[in-house]
Order: sequence, then structure tokens, then C-alpha cells
Amino acid sequence: MNIILLGAAGFIGTNLAIALAKDKTDSITLVDTKKEYFQPIEKLQMNNVEIRESSLEIDTDYDKLLEGQDVLYHLVSTTIPTTSNQHISQELEANVVLTANILEACIRQGVSEVVFMSSGGTVYGKEERSPLKEDSQTYPISSYGVQKITIEKLLYLYEYMYGLDYRVIRLANPYGPYQRPNGRLGAVTTFTYKALKKETINVYGDGTIVRDYIYISDAVNAIIKIANNKTLYRTFNLGSGYGTSINELLSIIQCTLGVELMINYLPERNVDVHINFLDISRYENTFGKLNPVGLDEGIMRTAKFMKTEYCI
Repeated sequence: MNIILLGAAGFIGTNLAIALAKDKTDSITLVDTKKEYFQPIEKLQMNNVEIRESSLEIDTDYDKLLEGQDVLYHLVSTTIPTTSNQHISQELEANVVLTANILEACIRQGVSEVVFMSSGGTVYGKEERSPLKEDSQTYPISSYGVQKITIEKLLYLYEYMYGLDYRVIRLANPYGPYQRPNGRLGAVTTFTYKALKKETINVYGDGTIVRDYIYISDAVNAIIKIANNKTLYRTFNLGSGYGTSINELLSIIQCTLGVELMINYLPERNVDVHINFLDISRYENTFGKLNPVGLDEGIMRTAKFMKTEYCI
């Protein structure tokens, strides 16, 4: 089978590529804007993986990229939740219109399935109570969430019109190896890195915000199961299934690593939903118990990777 990942050089794409490449009967094509972003993948020298450098914009030739491909993993996103409300019209164009162009190319090139990485943290908004089910109402309070839910609806439309099969993964907050520790996403990874470096950790609000965190290997294994199986459902929540407050997370990091944390509390942000964690019963009823790695073990694994990768 020929599998292509668009937006493949990021945290999820890197881990997903490593897992997919284990099946040597598949050919994996990884696409992102700069080949230098793929250094972690290139180091592994996987024979069934091809790396392509390409722009991922509205006018990109997606027909050329998708020619001969069977399955597409759509990981392209130009925005993050905390800043997406600053340039709403541009972000909608850069993500929603871009996706429509990708789907048009999928139809022309005979791609059989699209796996889309949506967001369990932003599509639901603040109107619904946690744990959030897939059929909970969606009232996003960030443009990022609006983009994700709109793309989900586009996928439904293209399946209705053309029979293009798809899967939507409403992913919680993944963390672990290959996530940039100095980026703007990933509380667990960022806090763990700063704890190891003995740097100040900035927390927005009073630390009572609750989120759902999932270790990246658990997420990737579940994503592949969802992608590879025909089921009654096309949309799945994917997280640990329970919530952890920022203050609880900080306490776990401190105890696990045996370090004293330096914490700086900042004003809360209006794009942050106070409590958000996912009901994963649809996934577990379909595929069996997830049995996710606990935060303490996940933090220990992440710290071990950082010490090796960044020589901390």
C-alpha cells in the first residue's frame, strides 16, 4: 500500500512515520516544506520511506503529490489555538480552502482514504461538560477549532458526493519524543524540558485548567488502528479518557523527576476552555481498552529522550 503524509515533519508526523514504516509491505511518502525538518527521520534510514520537499499552500500541485497514493494522512495546519483568532480570514483560507483543494486532488488521483488529524481540545468549545463525547455539540471559541470542524464537514461532503472514505481523529494533547520542547504547544513536554533545565515555567491562569494528555506512542498506535479498520464510525475521540489539572501535572513532574520547579503564574487567556477531557468509550468499544501510559511513566520516558537528544 502507498501511504502519504502531508505535513509530516512535525511531532505527530515523525512518530506516525516511524510506526507506519514498520510494515515493510507499505511505501511511505513524507511531505513537508523543508527537507531539513526531516533530520530525525533521515537518521533512522528506513528503506520504505521517501522524503519530499514541497510547499503546502493553496496553489501547490497536489495532483502531483498524490499520484499513485492509496491513503493520505492530513497533518497540515498553519495555526495553533492560542493565536488563531488574530487572523481569522487568512487562517480559514490557508487551512480550509487548502483542504478542499487537497480533497479535489484525492478524487482525481483515486486516493481511497483520508485520515484527518482534528482536535479534541478545541472543536467542542466551552458549552459542553466533560468528558466530551463525539456527538457532543461543537461550539469552538477559537478559529483553530472552527477550521478543524469545518474540515470534518468537508470530509463528510466529499464522502457523500464521491465516496471518498475518511477517518477523523479528535486528538487530545499528545506528548513525548520528537515534540519540540521550546514550541508553543505541548504542556507536558515543555514543562518537563524546563524542569530538567531548571528554567521558569510559565502557567496561564491559576493552574486549575484541566486537560487530557496522551503519550505519543499510545496515540499513534490508536490512529493506525482507526485508519486500517472499517467500522461503524468515522470520527473518534482519542485521549487518555481522564482530566489532569495544570497544577496536578506540575506536581507529577516534580515528583517524577525529583526536582524543584520554578513556576510563574500569568493572566489566563480567553481562548482557553477551563475543563476539557475526552470520553474515549467509542474507541474502546470498537478496538478494546486503550490502557494508556500513565503521566508519571510518560514523563519519565520523555525526560529520558530529552537527556539523550539534547544532552541535558
